[in-house]
Amino acid sequence: MKKQKRLTLLGDILGCVFGILIFAVPFLFMLINALKDRKEANLLRLSLPTEWMWSNFKEVFSANNYQIITAFKNSIILTIGSLIVLIIVGSMAGYVLQRRSDRPVKIVDTLVMTGLMIPPAILPTIWIMQGLHIYKTMFGMIMVETALQIPFTIMLYKGFMNTIPVELEEAGYIDGCTRNNLFVKIIFPLLKPVTSTIIILNAVTIFNDFTNPLYFLPGNDNVTVQLTLYNFMGRYSSSYNLLFADVLLITIPMLILFLFFNKKIVDGMVAGAVKG
Repeated sequence: MKKQKRLTLLGDILGCVFGILIFAVPFLFMLINALKDRKEANLLRLSLPTEWMWSNFKEVFSANNYQIITAFKNSIILTIGSLIVLIIVGSMAGYVLQRRSDRPVKIVDTLVMTGLMIPPAILPTIWIMQGLHIYKTMFGMIMVETALQIPFTIMLYKGFMNTIPVELEEAGYIDGCTRNNLFVKIIFPLLKPVTSTIIILNAVTIFNDFTNPLYFLPGNDNVTVQLTLYNFMGRYSSSYNLLFADVLLITIPMLILFLFFNKKIVDGMVAGAVKG
């Protein structure tokens, strides 16, 4: 028994060490080099700066006429708008796909799950968006992010729906609830754990998305936080201190969100898996 405890403790220690090496050291490397001057940062060494250059962050903020503020605004609008659509559509679709088992629903379920494997087609998507006059618009970008994340969202909702007893719905019908009221007042509040998981996972994915805004939302006024890094690579390719400062600024919001709610991610996903 003592030997097993020692092995468990050793495994925990090794896990913490590997976690620090994989995640903490790169973050510390970026932070230290972001606080150096240009010449010292370009050496790319993990050593303390001779002079702490906190002004690097101020310079990043003021670059391109405070473009990073516009980028944060666009990224927040894109993330929140996409999450609202994903939660509404995903929860309803997951509920129907889990509760019904007729042939049309099975076909729809297969099509939704196929979306997890098929990559997005860029040029046809741009052609369709141009035809709908939503290309280079925030609404169009929200629709693209929603379409990309909806299969995974529905899958999580559908799996978690197994944990909700059908008897609750039957009791609601007996009490005179309509189908809409039943879902809004009884079912949806019970989906809070998996909804928290979906919010966190999709928020991180959408907020950190680089490729899709580059293709579907071009323009200086539409820039997102990840595209500011792309712009910095072109303008400050030899100034690693400013590049690292920009990376830290666009990483910290989602890092804080993940650290505060990482337990909810595990709880939401495991609850659907255990009883599914």
